Amino acid sequence: MSVSKKVSGIAPSLTLEITAKAKKMKAEGISVIGFGAGEPDFNTPDYIIDSAKKALDIGFTKYTPASGMPELKKAICQKFLNDNGLEYKENQIVISTGAKSSLYHAICGIVDDGDEVILPSPFWLTYPELIFLAGGKCVYVKTSSKNGYKITAAELENAITDKTKALILNSPNNPTGAVYTKSEILALAKVCEDKGIYVISDEIYEKLVYGGEEHYSIAQASEYMKEHTIIVNGMSKTYSMTGWRIGYLAAPEKIAKAISSMQSHTTSNACSFAQYASVTALTAKEGEDFIKNMQKVFDERRRYMVETLQGIDGVVCIEPKGAFYVFVDVSALYGKEYDGQKIEGSLSFADCALKKGIALIPGVAFGDDDCIRLSYATSMDDIKEGLKRLADFVKELK
Repeated sequence: MSVSKKVSGIAPSLTLEITAKAKKMKAEGISVIGFGAGEPDFNTPDYIIDSAKKALDIGFTKYTPASGMPELKKAICQKFLNDNGLEYKENQIVISTGAKSSLYHAICGIVDDGDEVILPSPFWLTYPELIFLAGGKCVYVKTSSKNGYKITAAELENAITDKTKALILNSPNNPTGAVYTKSEILALAKVCEDKGIYVISDEIYEKLVYGGEEHYSIAQASEYMKEHTIIVNGMSKTYSMTGWRIGYLAAPEKIAKAISSMQSHTTSNACSFAQYASVTALTAKEGEDFIKNMQKVFDERRRYMVETLQGIDGVVCIEPKGAFYVFVDVSALYGKEYDGQKIEGSLSFADCALKKGIALIPGVAFGDDDCIRLSYATSMDDIKEGLKRLADFVKELK
């Protein structure tokens, strides 16, 4: 039996590879500080957990409509109105088994074989694989740390061809923490309007912004952009509900209907009692306090991590404005050796750092081999110890 070309062409996750090595070392009794976390280290709030328990107690364990329960769609529409000033109808919302599923369905909903999708680099490592599975072609646009790792309107326009179907925009960004300003979004929107291309806007880290920054969705730019944008979001980062697997998208009615039909044959509905609890998460007043506290804690960690990293020779770190990652340029250290191993890129840098008891994610996984990604979704104690080990590791390079 042979594997299909599409599936065999999917690249293995370097993130999982590094994480698996770190777990193996921990199981062997070796101390490892992990900076790879892609999820908040806060537990899901009790009020959400209690709501899920209630759903189970009342027997809310059956199928819901494939595109999601009406009550949750209503709550999501209200969220868009309150937070983004965007008015959507319930038939424009599709609830899926996590934002990753929403992304895949969104890409499949608009991309035909051979269509080009513009992807600013660095990018979340799953985007290219989803585009490939949908039959599309990635057009990478490398961004610069000098511009905060953000694509400019001129760079976007230069990348557009007669085969371009869409731009994937991720703000706040994984892995860089970049947050696009309103003026930057409006400039990108003008290009999209002039050239007639779609946008898939991944806004999963929407609530995690710092230093006075504000999230602005490209769908807010104009009525035209709203009708040519698919917004993807979910419960995982905002409410620390990663394992609950509830994502959602908002799209023009025609697109949402097509995606809903597709989902009815792929996954059908997302978990019923997780949907029930998500209604509570979005509507209960307790959510505001939880989000504010999480923002405050992440911001403290962010500032400490940036300040510490900027004090390590050979490491270049710009301040992230959102999400919970710091993207660090370590290319000045390439060519050096650690424990007899030569560092030739981000992957070998991460391999060597693991010997020192630090689990880092190589930037090559995100399209930038000059960098590594560190997550501050871990305790301050671990951050302090991990950065101390990193500083010692750099000093020991020869």
